[in-house]
Amino acid sequence: MKNLSLYICALLITQAGCQTKTPIFSGDNAFKHLVKQCSFGPRDPGSAGHKNTLNYYLETFKGLADTVFTQSFEDVMPRTGVTVNMSNVIAQFNPRSSKQIMISAHWDTRPWADYGSIMRRNIPILGANDGASGVAVIIELAYIFKENPPPFGVSLVLFDAEDYGTSGDSWTYAKGSQYFANNLPIAFPEYAINIDMIADKQPQFFIERISYQQNAALVLELWELSEKLGLKAFKKEAKHSIFDDHVPLYEIAGIPAIDIIDFDFPNDMVNYHHTHNDIVQNCSPEGLYQVGTLLVNHIYGKKNE
Repeated sequence: MKNLSLYICALLITQAGCQTKTPIFSGDNAFKHLVKQCSFGPRDPGSAGHKNTLNYYLETFKGLADTVFTQSFEDVMPRTGVTVNMSNVIAQFNPRSSKQIMISAHWDTRPWADYGSIMRRNIPILGANDGASGVAVIIELAYIFKENPPPFGVSLVLFDAEDYGTSGDSWTYAKGSQYFANNLPIAFPEYAINIDMIADKQPQFFIERISYQQNAALVLELWELSEKLGLKAFKKEAKHSIFDDHVPLYEIAGIPAIDIIDFDFPNDMVNYHHTHNDIVQNCSPEGLYQVGTLLVNHIYGKKNE
């Protein structure tokens, strides 16, 4: 009987050790990363804020990831004709794993405003939501991965030059992801999840239509998981077709990529997107928390698959 009791105890301990405890994602921590990025000012390519923020990313990731590097390229600013240096940032965890996925966001901000006061149209916007929010979640994921190594390879990718295109001409946007897709610097990932504009105070994450066309299985898996987790911002219905960084990943490199985005910032009636109202005061941790929680559960929930 004594030996049987010891065997049962050992078995329970072994089983407990094999179970994966899903880390907790902090929306408040992610929001601090958003605020930190905005403290450098606008991050449009060629600006001082752009340069200083790049240094911040590299210093942060070097203390967390297994591998950190930049993918540099040049492009011409459409309004000025000036050639500027741009950089995608890649932070890898478990890069030798046979299974690899990718999570991405753009880090640059719009060099001008498309809406609002005509007198301020040529002033770069801060991009608290459209620029800092996706990266904020990715930085917090990096802290989590450092303490809780992911069960497979994850490349965290920050794209430059997503947001300096000409309105109405889709392929003048997403220059960083186009360069990345044409010059893939990582092992080919099974899929990619791009996150953008996720810090709205009234977050609503509808299914983006192009994402569903590119990888319906992943979209359904994530939105069904959001229901199980009680993440109310995720709406299981389609809305908007958006040219974002997930499109070049699929169209050029063949990576089945999707986009998690709340394009109605802050709602259907009012627009802060590409205006000088895209500021920290119009953002909140809630969307960051819900997206980050979904991603953490998605990644660590796949340990035994």
